[in-house]
Amino acid sequence: MQTQRAYRTKLALGVIVFACVATPSFALFGIGDIVFDPTSYASLVSQLSTLQMQYNTVKNNLVHFSAKNQWHTALTALEHVNVANQFGETALFSVALNTNDPGSAKVAWGNATVPVNSSASVYLSSQPTNSAGKSQLAMIEASDASSPDCLNAVGAYRAARDTNLSSEQALQDDQLDEGDDTNAEVQQLNLLNAAQAQHLVELKAQGVLHACLAQQMAIQNMQQRNAAANDLNTWGFVQQQRQANNVNLTGGSQIWTTYLP
Repeated sequence: MQTQRAYRTKLALGVIVFACVATPSFALFGIGDIVFDPTSYASLVSQLSTLQMQYNTVKNNLVHFSAKNQWHTALTALEHVNVANQFGETALFSVALNTNDPGSAKVAWGNATVPVNSSASVYLSSQPTNSAGKSQLAMIEASDASSPDCLNAVGAYRAARDTNLSSEQALQDDQLDEGDDTNAEVQQLNLLNAAQAQHLVELKAQGVLHACLAQQMAIQNMQQRNAAANDLNTWGFVQQQRQANNVNLTGGSQIWTTYLP
């Protein structure tokens, strides 16, 4: 009898323990099919909190940036050049360096340079193509073609910078704006595209200036090269004459043979 009672007691305790461990949920309002599970509820609350944090992060990234003023840079306009012109020697030079006017640049260069006169032209017409005189003339002609073009390129760049300042400032204002109208993802992408377009325009404008620098360097190299060639030719001519003719003083030594005045 005691054995049966002890067995029943153990069986009842086992059922209670199993029920407590296996099913942490319990019925609400005495209705067996409506069950509240605290573990599942806590997990759901945690997931919702995580999703809310992720949503807020994405929203802030897409909609709003703060503290943009730390990126602010100042736009600097090129100053206009005012070239002195006392006697007409630099007429239209200021116009050429500040505006996009090829005609003014050509006239300005002609006013400020020494022309090749008619007597020199008559002499050069009888010289070989690669003579010293015609090489100098080639350098002058190349400079007369390139330099006005470069003067106009500088003026055009200055004029374009003045014209583009308002557009560049408007773009920077939108980039630094902290309102919602310019901080959505599409607006930010449009601002990036606009900045890239302005950057390409600036690169093209600077490319023209770089081409002018290369032209001017080529002309300067031509001048230096011609000067070096003329020095060598003069040295060779003097040596040839000294070998063909006795240029020593009466009773002098041969030490003066290699002397170049």
